[in-house]
Amino acid sequence: MQESHDAPLSEHTTMRVGGPAQRLVVVETIDELVDAVREVDDAQEPLLVLGGGSNLVIADGGFAGTVVKVATSGIEPESVDYCGGAMVRVAAGEVWDDLVSRAVAEGWSGIEALSGIPGSTGATPVQNVGAYGQEVSQTIARVRVWDRGTQEVRTMSASQCDFTYRHSLFKSSSNFVVLDVTFQFVVADLSQPIAYADLAAGLGVDIGARVPLGDAREAVLEQRRRRGMVLDAADHDTWSCGSFFTNPIMSADRFESLEERVRSELGAEAPAPPRFSDASGAVKTSAAWLIDKAGFGKGFGMPGPAALSTKHTLAVTNRGSATAADVATLARQVRDGVHDRFGVTLVNEPVFVGHDL
Repeated sequence: MQESHDAPLSEHTTMRVGGPAQRLVVVETIDELVDAVREVDDAQEPLLVLGGGSNLVIADGGFAGTVVKVATSGIEPESVDYCGGAMVRVAAGEVWDDLVSRAVAEGWSGIEALSGIPGSTGATPVQNVGAYGQEVSQTIARVRVWDRGTQEVRTMSASQCDFTYRHSLFKSSSNFVVLDVTFQFVVADLSQPIAYADLAAGLGVDIGARVPLGDAREAVLEQRRRRGMVLDAADHDTWSCGSFFTNPIMSADRFESLEERVRSELGAEAPAPPRFSDASGAVKTSAAWLIDKAGFGKGFGMPGPAALSTKHTLAVTNRGSATAADVATLARQVRDGVHDRFGVTLVNEPVFVGHDL
């Protein structure tokens, strides 16, 4: 266990903003993680559990409490066979893309479309991380957590995690600290069916086709690089939290109202907003499309210090000298501009610590 004081948190987030932690504790084992959290809770002090920092915007004033950075490691196959699949337990601190790379190499199918996503494995069930037609909830078998309320280790099945679009029980409650995640993968050399149109086009296959795992991973990484969604210290388009806003989900009636508003604002010949319906009748549309059509195109706000990515309107980026206040101001401008133009209130994906959007 390593401890420091007044440690700058900007060095621990992909947005690269945020003030210092009053106290920073880096833990490398599950016992250290549990002990650190228990110590802070017993002292009734503020606690922030930090993974890869890829979904976090910390205030310029920092965090007046203890930040526990999870640096645990371990990828342990519990069983692997073609009938039951591969049951693999992964420490919360493992780098997520390292796990995806290992899965592709081992022939564990089910998370290849989640290649290139920054952050730690323990954070993925919190957000129910998803991209290109896959979500981690599709492969999670169970999540082991420290229950801060009862002060005990609990193992929760996937059904107990209350997974929905970019949400889970763990996101709605600070009571649980993820210790490790057990995945159930399909043992196969081929990907799961390709479910995203741009990805299928990049691979030269139809929607629903399966391709070699390595091909799927490389195609996803190529898609993400073109959108500035693969971390690169030399590319300020990647100094971000990835997708800043979630795609709005609404009733069919509400979507029809949105279509009318779009025609009113953009003209009768304007393209309709993207529509993706689910079995319940709910409709998901594109936050990136709404942002662009509301007048916030790629690179809006350049030269900065905060601006939308020059590659993707959904990413709020730090151009090198942004503060958390700069990031929040730009995000607020975009959110309010979309609402004023189309009547839709976008919801931010990253968590704000010490300040509000």
